Amino acid sequence: MKLYSRGQVILFSSLSAALALLLVFGFAFIKPRLSKPVSAPAAVSPLNDRFEDEYKLSQSDYNVIPVSDDLNQFSAGERENITIYERLNSAVVNITTEVMAINWFLEPVPQEGTSGSGSIIDTNGFVLTNNHVIQNAHRVFVNLADGSQFEGRVIGIDPENDLAVLKFDPPAGTVLTTINYGNSDNLRVGQKVLAIGNPFALERTLTVGIVSGLGRPIQTSRNRIIRDMIQTDASINPGNSGGPLLDTQGRMIGINTMIYSPTGGSVGIGFAVPVNTARRVVSEIMQHGRVRRGWMDATVVQLFPSLVRYARLPVESGLLVSRTRRGGLAERAGLRQGAEPVQYGRSVIYLGGDIITSVNGMPTNTLADLYSSLEASRPGDIVTVEIIRGGQTSTLRVTLADREEIMRTNQ
Repeated sequence: MKLYSRGQVILFSSLSAALALLLVFGFAFIKPRLSKPVSAPAAVSPLNDRFEDEYKLSQSDYNVIPVSDDLNQFSAGERENITIYERLNSAVVNITTEVMAINWFLEPVPQEGTSGSGSIIDTNGFVLTNNHVIQNAHRVFVNLADGSQFEGRVIGIDPENDLAVLKFDPPAGTVLTTINYGNSDNLRVGQKVLAIGNPFALERTLTVGIVSGLGRPIQTSRNRIIRDMIQTDASINPGNSGGPLLDTQGRMIGINTMIYSPTGGSVGIGFAVPVNTARRVVSEIMQHGRVRRGWMDATVVQLFPSLVRYARLPVESGLLVSRTRRGGLAERAGLRQGAEPVQYGRSVIYLGGDIITSVNGMPTNTLADLYSSLEASRPGDIVTVEIIRGGQTSTLRVTLADREEIMRTNQ
């Protein structure tokens, strides 16, 4: 073991103390230069300064996500969805209504009604929507994407296809985004579609799906059949009604109208009125304020079992011609009315007339079938009517009258 003298120990102690002091004061010199703040980029310094000053950020500040104008970061399908939505969502309006109700004092009072969606189809403020969205409304309001609200007026309705046209008056100089018509005749099952609407008042919501089926005949709550409905699995919920169903070019191919739902929510089975039907309806409404349709000027009765048994009819379904208008188009075409009156409830049915079994090749087992077969017709059109007379089948060519005039006369 090596021994050190007292002088050596003192020397070693002095050197150790000097080294410790050097380390302490040396780091004191160095530390300010290492901890000098580095200037933050201008883009982020305001946020950092605010954090230092206020210590807290709102929830919205935490959720700020930078948005890039470069869509290349997204897939082709995403770019398609984003482009269509950003281009057309402002053309979709939220429609709200006010209806009249009766209070406890039997006084009429306004109250909030239904809500739905609509598409701006003209820069002058014309909007296409569903009839059931504005049905029984005392006042109608059109709410735009920028938050502005305008009172609208009903230009015309078509309950048969559940369509309506509204009009609002935008301020002078307002440039409205519109949605162009596509072609619903060229649709294919499996093609991609997009729906924009206001489900549950969540404005301008986008959902995506495919065409799940075509040519669906769907019966409405008014016991009318809308033919050729488009079935889609794009989510459609209450509030989507009246909004557009779009193809990948952003063209309207349908008007979202109803869903099949045991629970009241979307289960992936929605239906849209074909845009080609809407185009025809809108054109009629814009020109005439209503949809003119053809009708046979005759009173027909849908067959039912007790009537079939009582009259010993040769068929169990069809439409019995009870009366024809004297000198009318149907009578001149050879359609024969009944001659034997029988009482049925408060009505009188004349037995012995022709039984209509089809119109233009479409079976007419019910009155709804007859409405459906003549939905696209106009006054003056000639239709082929298949009838049974005396147990024999024959056909007649009948010129159609104006349905509204016939209905008004029969009231």
